[in-house]
Amino acid sequence: MEPITHNPSQLPGWNIDNDPDNDPTYPMRTRTPDDHKGYSWERPTQQPINIEVLHSNERPNVTAVFGTSVPPSGLSGVIRRFAFKYSENSYLHWLPLLFADRVNVVEGVLSDLAHGHVPNIFAEKGYPIEWKYDKKGLILKLAAFTAVVAGATVLLTRKKR
Repeated sequence: MEPITHNPSQLPGWNIDNDPDNDPTYPMRTRTPDDHKGYSWERPTQQPINIEVLHSNERPNVTAVFGTSVPPSGLSGVIRRFAFKYSENSYLHWLPLLFADRVNVVEGVLSDLAHGHVPNIFAEKGYPIEWKYDKKGLILKLAAFTAVVAGATVLLTRKKR
């Protein structure tokens, strides 16, 4: 196994797209409609839609293939449905989706507890590996989290008085 490096310039392929002569997307402003004449493809067969699939309101239809493992449900699903009412260039689309992800984590933990399973959050967050390869970073992360929780507790306690 190769050692983990914190210097990106040592990564294989680092900065490969820096050469404008080797970048097919550079510069986009000089593209013409004729550049796309050679692109021809048939849309893949539509995957059957047998669950709720959220998709951008900027697109006329659902993508040909999509994930089905986690359909929107619960409070996070309500938040996602709200987000998909807005354009992809809006904060009202992306920020609720980020929030819905966090809500979904809490829903998952509550679901585990309701089914008699106590989740091993420490392991599921990858902390054992981080402890093995980046002890200092993990200690700093946990110290910052502890400081935030302690600070919030102090603020809430003072507010009640």
